[in-house]
Amino acid sequence: MRVLIAGASGLIGSALGDRLGREGHEVRRLVRREAREGGEFRWDPPSGTIASGAFEGVDAVVNLGGQRLFPGRWSAMRKQQLTDSRVEPTEVLAEAVAEHGVGVLVNASAVGYYGNTGTSTVDESAPRGGGFLAELCAVWEAATAGAGDARVVKIRTGLVLSAKGGLYGTLRPLFALCLGGRLGNGSQYMPWIALEDEVGAIVHVLTHDEVSGPVNLTGPEPVTNAEFTRAVGRALHRPAPWRVPGIALKAVLGQAGEEMALFGQRAVPAVLERTGYAFRHRTLGSALAAA
Repeated sequence: MRVLIAGASGLIGSALGDRLGREGHEVRRLVRREAREGGEFRWDPPSGTIASGAFEGVDAVVNLGGQRLFPGRWSAMRKQQLTDSRVEPTEVLAEAVAEHGVGVLVNASAVGYYGNTGTSTVDESAPRGGGFLAELCAVWEAATAGAGDARVVKIRTGLVLSAKGGLYGTLRPLFALCLGGRLGNGSQYMPWIALEDEVGAIVHVLTHDEVSGPVNLTGPEPVTNAEFTRAVGRALHRPAPWRVPGIALKAVLGQAGEEMALFGQRAVPAVLERTGYAFRHRTLGSALAAA
């Protein structure tokens, strides 16, 4: 295939581009700066412009863009920035997909769509939950509506585990200093996924025509924050005795602290399993060992 990736320089985009290239696919990348290498094409979402030739012969587009949700408080201005960084580029790409007759659009989203699910297990059929993240994911996914006849896949990603970054890359130095601990009471579920499976799942949805709509990119065995904390401690051979009170997280980080650290989703990858995706890391222990 010839695949065009937006957000190709991030943790997931870089790994995806590398894998597609190894498997013989042609990878093109959309960049906000001047194009410096073959296969790079400049685009500017606010103006709706994309360099000529970017979509020529393209079979699929993967959109992984969006400003980081954390750290920092979510002021009204910050919420608007987070929304604009996702919705506007998605609308531009969806319209370009329709205009150029591209067959597939894989668009990023997140399990935050489900809000705080408590102990209830949720698959892709579950309704939207409450909170800013749920609202953000909803408008982000809705921005794909202009993709015309393309097959649209909305990948609701969990917490990606990798030594190169993401959640585990952030936590590892803290645990190494014996500063790891659970957040709040630790009962909130953490829908993790190994980076290898995150990338593998994206390749899966690209190459399986029967997959469309929302798809949870999470490991098959979500765990609570307390279980996650103990597992990271075991993987790094460090104790994790501390507890950050929920009231402190909300006091320091406001709504961002509550939704990012205290909300949980017991999300499972029903569509991936139903369509035959074979996880390399089915358990948290396996994913942490790989990371």
